[in-house]
Amino acid sequence: MIEKRVFGSTQELGDQVMLYTLKAGEYEVSISTYGGIIVNLLVPDVHGHKADIVLGYDTLEGYEKGTAYFGALIGRVANRIKGGSFSVDGRQYHVPCNDNGVNALHGGPGGLHTKVWHVLTSEVDGAPAVHLSHISEAGEMGFPGTLKVHVDYILYPEGKLEITYAAIADRVTPVNLTNHAYFNLAGCEGNVLEHELQLFCDRYLPVDDQLIPTGEIVAVRDTPFDFTDGKPIGRDLASVPGGYDHCMVLSDAGERLKRCAYVRDPKSGRSMRVYTTMEGVQFYSGNFLDGRDVGRDGTPYVKHAGFCLETQHFPDAVNQPDFPSCLLKPGETYKHTTVLEFNTYVKP
Repeated sequence: MIEKRVFGSTQELGDQVMLYTLKAGEYEVSISTYGGIIVNLLVPDVHGHKADIVLGYDTLEGYEKGTAYFGALIGRVANRIKGGSFSVDGRQYHVPCNDNGVNALHGGPGGLHTKVWHVLTSEVDGAPAVHLSHISEAGEMGFPGTLKVHVDYILYPEGKLEITYAAIADRVTPVNLTNHAYFNLAGCEGNVLEHELQLFCDRYLPVDDQLIPTGEIVAVRDTPFDFTDGKPIGRDLASVPGGYDHCMVLSDAGERLKRCAYVRDPKSGRSMRVYTTMEGVQFYSGNFLDGRDVGRDGTPYVKHAGFCLETQHFPDAVNQPDFPSCLLKPGETYKHTTVLEFNTYVKP
């Protein structure tokens, strides 16, 4: 089942924004045409009580003014580009440095998270879907070429949310799309430090003091980044200056859909499995949340109120020749899929 309602109008241009709610089985997800944002994601706990497990705002205005990218589609290039600069075919390009004035972050201040997307809907065998599309014109945020982007959200009755990204370009351009949902499986109560996280990642990318990868790819074994056997998010957090905000490298290098992460919350019994076709996942432990973002029902989101698992190409790959390429060429199709599977487990 699909319901829609007016979510508001953008402050700058007055464009109408709609909110589409997909309902399947015991699960619900609401998607805004502004930024393709996952506004709500309702999942039952071990007792069947449904609660919202993503951080977010009550109003469109909150998303327009917010700086945390709650639930948004991110692009053209997710994560950071060092100095906001890169070169393609011998020509230099510049993206506005919206990350402390030093680096470009998440496609720049006017990235895809700020756009009102076109939408179509469908429903097949009880699986409702929204199909979003947007054309990023040549030169937008300094990127070369025109990029046509499509993103599908499909909700299955068994508790599976599938997100598929696709794009084509008329010139060589970097592309790295993801979703920036902040999860808190306890129903967005408290912090996520007791959430138990397992990452199917045997390596990670060290970063400098500006969170730009150094170019090294390091084994996680015997480091605070080792989540291969699963552990509470907070267990080794104090050993990571600033907290986790690092790209983890999947152990399975295949391009097929593969295991990425498993998370469970001991309080609610909710669990989430993540699958992806990408080679990396940015694990972020909500370090920059400081209570100034006031979310739903007037709740201030404090440090570590949520965590992110952003499936993507490696950060700054456009400037790192030893990383897998993030360049999309004319005639090629950029495509990747992320699947989130929700369930419950019997608490010990």
